[in-house]
Amino acid sequence: MKRIKIVLLALVSAFLFSSCGYNKMVEMDEQVTSQWAQVENVYQRRADLIPNLVNTVKGYAAHEQETLTGVIEARSKATSVHVDPEKLTPETLKQFNQAQDGLSSALSRLMVVVERYPDLKANQNFLDLQAQLEGTENRITVERKKFNDTTQQYNAYIRKFPRVIYASWFGFDKKSYFEAREGSDVAPEVQF
Repeated sequence: MKRIKIVLLALVSAFLFSSCGYNKMVEMDEQVTSQWAQVENVYQRRADLIPNLVNTVKGYAAHEQETLTGVIEARSKATSVHVDPEKLTPETLKQFNQAQDGLSSALSRLMVVVERYPDLKANQNFLDLQAQLEGTENRITVERKKFNDTTQQYNAYIRKFPRVIYASWFGFDKKSYFEAREGSDVAPEVQF
């Protein structure tokens, strides 16, 4: 008799948990985590390309050491900041953004230096690296958008009634979005 009660209780529990959307919440939480990993992946690709770019420029612009050092230091800072996908808060994303913005700024300064060296601009290795970096920047934009889309779907799902009740019971919290840094709505001014 006791065994029958346990089996019935297990069946009722399984039915209730499946109808509350628990499995879907787990699946969507994993999608957000996976998409964040992809965002980090494309940032890592950019960081991996930078040493090759710096070495190519070094050969042409040895006296631009300060700019090259700045790029190397910014890359080091950007790759040292890691965000745990389980703790995607506005603060952690802001810290990650600041490190990546520093790297973007250093790369911009490097591109200004490159403009001073016509031979370098025509060098095939440099052109290939520059094209890869441009492609990587586009990939970063695409992956951040996918991350925000995935996060939006997850947040909407867990906030709908009655799942909002079950989500709080099981610890499914709202995730933070990847937001543009302040002032990014103003186009940068490029001067040579």
